[in-house]
Amino acid sequence: MAKPSATLTVLRTEWLTPHMVRVYLGDPGFDSFIPNAFTDAYAKLEFGTSEEPTLRTYTIRSMNPADREIAIDFVVHGDAGVAGPWAAAATAGDTLRLRGPGGAFAPDVAADWYLFAGDETAIPAISASVEKLDANAKGHVFLEVAGPDDEIGFGSPAGVTVTWIHRGDTADRIGEEASGDTAPLIGAVKNANWLPGNPQVFIHGEAQAVMHNLRSYVRRERGVPASSASISGYWRRGRTEEGFRVWKSELAASEGAAR
Repeated sequence: MAKPSATLTVLRTEWLTPHMVRVYLGDPGFDSFIPNAFTDAYAKLEFGTSEEPTLRTYTIRSMNPADREIAIDFVVHGDAGVAGPWAAAATAGDTLRLRGPGGAFAPDVAADWYLFAGDETAIPAISASVEKLDANAKGHVFLEVAGPDDEIGFGSPAGVTVTWIHRGDTADRIGEEASGDTAPLIGAVKNANWLPGNPQVFIHGEAQAVMHNLRSYVRRERGVPASSASISGYWRRGRTEEGFRVWKSELAASEGAAR
């Protein structure tokens, strides 16, 4: 069954950092977008022709019923890609068609503490999730970005530490010394103080760093059950979203065969 869709209009844009722009979308079409309860709610965005659109997946950063607007944050690396250049050039009156939303994660109040980690692509979902935590929540947040200018403020409980990790350049330009298996996010998470009790974990970002390094650490070494761990790649170096979907399918098949 096809997911519902909505055609929204660009209201305005806001550059949050040199490499991230927030696009506010609204009427006409706002009432056609039906929100869900997930803090990692995402939509499939359509670019190109309506007959054969190019789809890209993006997290809904926020939805404001009072102002009748939806905010989506886009990572922009110059002219690379499809969605980033569109967002960088978007002006009031432009339209964008969304399919969804989907989603799978929301903070569990029964968790003793929380661990969030990711790169730029995970900032919208992580910040939206952290802002939903109870005031007395405890935990760690690790966010890997190019440098200090790419840090984005968001609300967090006093007991949740937020650590920004600087890799030295944007994800599309950084070399092998600070990406994939050597991404600085990996060491930051593994060296973090593991708090007592049962955590809820949300780790998303570049697939090699997340799925081949941090997932095994959390699930096997730390023994966090799958029901309490949302860990997956949002993208993979050197692959388009279409190629990434193929890679994920192949990985899932190989892991299933190995069991």
